[in-house]
Amino acid sequence: MPRFSIIVPTYGVEGRLSLALESVLGQPFGDFELIPVHEAAADSPAGAVSAAYATRDTRVTPVQSSPSGGLSAARNAGLAAAHGTYVLFLDGDDTLAPGALQAIADRLGGTGDPDVLYFAHERAHWWEGGTTVVRPTGPDTPAWSAAYRRDFLGERQLMFPIGHFTDLGWSGLVALAADRTAELRDTVCVRHLLRRRGSRLDAPGDHQLELLDQVELVLARAAAGQRLSEALFAQLFAVVLRSLAHPERLPAHHRRAFFRRATHLYRLHHPAGFRPPTGSLGVQHRLLATGSYAGFRVLCAAHRAVAGALAALPRPRAPLTRALYAAQRVLPLDRNLAVYCAYRGRGVGRDPAALHAKARELAPWLRSVFLVEPDAVDRLPSDVEYAVIGSRRSWRVLARAKYLVHNADFDADFADAVVKRRGTVHLQTQHGTPLTTRGVRRSPYPVAAAASGRFTDLLGRVDRWDFCLSTNRHSTETWERAFPGRYEQLEYGCPRNDVYYTATAEDVARARRELGVPEGRKAVLYAPTHRDHATGHGPRLDLAAFCEAVGEEFVVLLRAHHFSDGFSGDGFSGDGFSGDGTSRGSDGRIIDVGAHRSTEDVCLAADALITDYSSLMFDYAHLDRPIVILADDWEVYRETRGVCFDLPTTPPGHVARTERELADLFRDGSYADLKADVLRAVFRERFCQFDDGRAAERVVRRVFLGERPEALPPVVPLAERTPAPAPAAATLVRS
Repeated sequence: MPRFSIIVPTYGVEGRLSLALESVLGQPFGDFELIPVHEAAADSPAGAVSAAYATRDTRVTPVQSSPSGGLSAARNAGLAAAHGTYVLFLDGDDTLAPGALQAIADRLGGTGDPDVLYFAHERAHWWEGGTTVVRPTGPDTPAWSAAYRRDFLGERQLMFPIGHFTDLGWSGLVALAADRTAELRDTVCVRHLLRRRGSRLDAPGDHQLELLDQVELVLARAAAGQRLSEALFAQLFAVVLRSLAHPERLPAHHRRAFFRRATHLYRLHHPAGFRPPTGSLGVQHRLLATGSYAGFRVLCAAHRAVAGALAALPRPRAPLTRALYAAQRVLPLDRNLAVYCAYRGRGVGRDPAALHAKARELAPWLRSVFLVEPDAVDRLPSDVEYAVIGSRRSWRVLARAKYLVHNADFDADFADAVVKRRGTVHLQTQHGTPLTTRGVRRSPYPVAAAASGRFTDLLGRVDRWDFCLSTNRHSTETWERAFPGRYEQLEYGCPRNDVYYTATAEDVARARRELGVPEGRKAVLYAPTHRDHATGHGPRLDLAAFCEAVGEEFVVLLRAHHFSDGFSGDGFSGDGFSGDGTSRGSDGRIIDVGAHRSTEDVCLAADALITDYSSLMFDYAHLDRPIVILADDWEVYRETRGVCFDLPTTPPGHVARTERELADLFRDGSYADLKADVLRAVFRERFCQFDDGRAAERVVRRVFLGERPEALPPVVPLAERTPAPAPAAATLVRS
């Protein structure tokens, strides 16, 4: 029998679940069983994570629970499977502090194995870097901040009450039943991550009515056993009064009835000799005891008036366009208007463009407007409606549109002014599978963090998202950690990658003709990323020397990062290049494709890819063609930018550390050997999970048409997909 059973509900926290499990498995004290509880579904993301850990460590024993039962059912399912002497609970997005289990075990031994041991926890405001240590307060302690003797729970038949506010009911029932308790006050054992937009229990809705159900359950059990203490009574009604002080949480037609029921419970179970606290809270107690709903409303209104007066202090006058924006938001939403923005307005491209095209097909009644920067207007397709960012028209469409789709945040001044109206739908498509840190995960890396601005502002913008697109589980976990919020993750794939499974041999041949790839040559796409820590963004590789070293068989397609010097729209026109798709020198074997409208066409045209750390490698992997990584400064890049995984140990192909190694791989053909195929296959299994040619359709049906997830086309398994033909195959088809 293990000393501890640690139960971890996993619903909705797949992105952080591995951190929670690692924090347990990494404890020096190893006498425990770890019980992750996941939903009973074959495709459960949390189930997949738990199963992977179970294969690695026999102490991990996952169990299932119906998601309809919520948190209480999950914890009860874990209790039913537990064998430990003591039971602990850990939320799936929290972590155990290092050494916590040893500290708990030592304290239990030193106090003679009490029924309950309450311990300190840390509330982590982690997006701002601050923390607050909360010492145990007995029956008001959260369920995950205590250890419970399993025999005690069984003897008293204690289970988590079904419904919302289950922690309140549980802690009250445990406090009533426990004969011996102890505390571990000065050791933090759990790091509790505060949700970005607060607890779901603070959100408005009918579920608020269940608060009194839990309070009444505890009070009724206390009345039956005559064990109600003044402290427990005060703690229960402190929670009730906090809810009453925020009437907006309750449906308007239930507020008076909620107050009356609370008054009834207060009077019925009021302990003899109980004295209310002093100050404003004491006034609230007396108003509740007398049933003065009108008086309570006046008191709350006075508090809100003071807060409102402080908020209304004079501010700098808003520009005229902001005033127009505010006036437009009073008007009804245009439910057939969708606004798109790609890369802060640099043009029409990537996932927003792919969704726009699919929406034209599946929802032709929608009117689409792209937000663009002034210098992008001349490059827009003639059939695309647009508005210049910051113009009056841009504010008008933003104010009225039901849908906003974008793949990167706007410039800070513009982005912070955007208001999320009730009834609008915001979709963040992201811009590729992440290798480097994103969002708040950049905080330990000053150079990268400087580019993100204030994290509190960033996460205020994240609060507007309704949906966030993911192309693999790695992305899902990264977005949840980097951009914490209440949005729904859509594991549907990247719409822009659909073409890699739908393009024909003629499409591949056309792309090569447009880019000027000579017949009979192999085209190697070179797509470097930018460095936050370096000045300038030109190519790091000496392309002329590379061409000379690898021979006449190859030409190079140069596609620089969109931050590059001379970048124009979706293209590159830096030193040594004319910007019109030709090169100066190297006998025309270096073709600048930076100005080409479509990254996807460039990938279709290429026989192989060379990159350093660009996220393009994840897109190109769908084509199942050779990829070579030039990691000449990996250690510096990793330490200054921060990364999500170690690329050199799990690459999509061969890794070259020098330009000479890179040239050797192409000169002798080993860039496409059996080892490269094996590495690429492993990489594709991990990062090409959801893209199958129908990602755009799934997104449009879910976001614009409102279809349920179960009604969408299922993802085709990777082994059953057929990528677009390679250039050599396309040439054979044409001939």
